[in-house]
Amino acid sequence: MSPVRRGKDLPIYNRIQLLRAERGLSRVALAKAVEVNPQTIGALERGDHYPSLDLALRICEIFSLPVEAVFSRTPFTPLSEELYGRKGSA
Repeated sequence: MSPVRRGKDLPIYNRIQLLRAERGLSRVALAKAVEVNPQTIGALERGDHYPSLDLALRICEIFSLPVEAVFSRTPFTPLSEELYGRKGSA
């Protein structure tokens, strides 16, 4: 079995911070809900750490969203662009 490739070649982007803010969850509250420490949530949000599949699924369950709505191999577009077709304010 080959090792998991990480880093610049295959980054994992996420919307954890946005989803937490939208739901009024602190890092501590999310960390407790998924049984990790708050520093892990911070590292995930900054992209310093990638979640295991198990942790990714637990996070998605808290937000009641599919994995592809929370995690991606490509940068997420702004939600306003996705929802309304807008590319920022001009």
